[in-house]
Amino acid sequence: MMAKLLLLLALVAAAWLWWRRHSLFPAKMPPAEARALLAIGLGAPAQEVREAHRRLIARVHPDTGGSAELATRVNAARDALLADLKSGGKRLK
Repeated sequence: MMAKLLLLLALVAAAWLWWRRHSLFPAKMPPAEARALLAIGLGAPAQEVREAHRRLIARVHPDTGGSAELATRVNAARDALLADLKSGGKRLK
């Protein structure tokens, strides 16, 4: 009985880890990577982040011939930088 319980727990843990890795909610992008992707400087204000995002997303959006994966990364970069600015830049640079 105990062996079955341990096997069940191991299967549940493996399924949870798989789900977490393949979740619809990807891990947060580090601010340095986000700045590099959007090609903006360290002290860029929110308005500059939004403008850089608009310029880049216009080129990489799937509706204009770009890829969905790259558009998702560009959106994640914008979200990461705006969250970092909102939190006062307390995340690692």
